[in-house]
Amino acid sequence: MNVKKVLTYLVVAFVIFYLFTQPANAAAAVKSLFGGVSTGAERLSAFFTSLVSG
Repeated sequence: MNVKKVLTYLVVAFVIFYLFTQPANAAAAVKSLFGGVSTGAERLSAFFTSLVSG
């Protein structure tokens, strides 16, 4: 078994453990992550819009 596969299993096991032991905190973390991705996409969209419009 290689190291990459072992690390993947450990990360998955930790995520599952975290979801079951701290569901409210896990939900807040996911919400924060998607909020950051959404903000980044909006800023990227605004950049390209201003670039194209002159």
